[in-house]
Amino acid sequence: MISTVVWGTGNVGRAAIRAVEAHPALNLAHVLVHDPGKVGRDAGDLAGTGRDLGVAATDDIDAVLATAPGAVVYAASGDIRPDEALADITRAVRTGAVVVTPALYALYDQRSAPPELRDPVLAAVADGGGSLFVSGVDPGWGNDVLPLMISGLGSTVDAIRCQEIFDYSTYDQPDAVRDLIGMGHAMEYEPLMLAASVPTMVWGGQLRLMARALGVELDDIRETMARRPLETTVTTRTMGEFAAGTQGAVRFEVQGIVEGEPRIVIEHITRIHPSCAPDWPSPPDGAGAHRVIIEGRPRIEVTVEATDEDENRSAGGNATAVGRLVNAIDWLVDAEPGLYDALDVPLRPAAGRLGRKQP
Repeated sequence: MISTVVWGTGNVGRAAIRAVEAHPALNLAHVLVHDPGKVGRDAGDLAGTGRDLGVAATDDIDAVLATAPGAVVYAASGDIRPDEALADITRAVRTGAVVVTPALYALYDQRSAPPELRDPVLAAVADGGGSLFVSGVDPGWGNDVLPLMISGLGSTVDAIRCQEIFDYSTYDQPDAVRDLIGMGHAMEYEPLMLAASVPTMVWGGQLRLMARALGVELDDIRETMARRPLETTVTTRTMGEFAAGTQGAVRFEVQGIVEGEPRIVIEHITRIHPSCAPDWPSPPDGAGAHRVIIEGRPRIEVTVEATDEDENRSAGGNATAVGRLVNAIDWLVDAEPGLYDALDVPLRPAAGRLGRKQP
């Protein structure tokens, strides 16, 4: 059994605790928290499993890492604290642990990551013998292993389009939805996540990774952006009121240009309420989905919907991101120490878990 630490118990960390507990090769050894109010609480309570797991949460990072765990699931956010996240991650890698995380978007395609991110990780690997694999859902499997696998079913491929189409009122992270993305702000407000070049910073690595797998060179990466206001004030179940005239929907593309044409495209269409921008594409049930469209012969379209935590679609997306990471741990433990990406780490069947009761 691989001794495994879950570091962080927010939206991703809750799912990580459940995934580690369910995995037949992993043993949930420790849970690290930042909030003093969570210290001492049982991991099962924090993860909403309905039963105790016998692991009390702690904020003593030194003591946990001193146990030399086999793996660390780093579930703390790196969106607004990238330097701190990098320091935490390299610290864990330096202990010799396999670390998996969705934080630090630039390392999703680690070969194109800037030296100021890549070099500290490689130094930690050399010092301690650990490994790092960074992935998620979108960016993540929704625009790497899934479209690449589906592309292999065609005879010819003209273009690949990866879409995230979501009602963001189901996303339990108000600061990110309102401030980083701008939902509910005046249209004059400039959200950080939508600023020029930021989408490329987040998703450009996924385009480069897919291009590398497809054996093509990108001439350029381009962005498109559109925003729509709410026509009427709406009240959401989880995130309160959003006023008429404020931002209610966003649509952008990050395009990989090959020979002058957008051949690999990552598109996001996100709303705070279904009434906004009804002419834009919608998910099948209005809540959220990830879709891959292969234009070619044959034309192939695959839509993935995931739900978790009382039928919540955003929680389902988080759970699939966690599944991709946690299910890679035993493969990474057997592999050589290093910095890995989605083309290195296989997506494998859920061996040993068919019919097993979930926590």
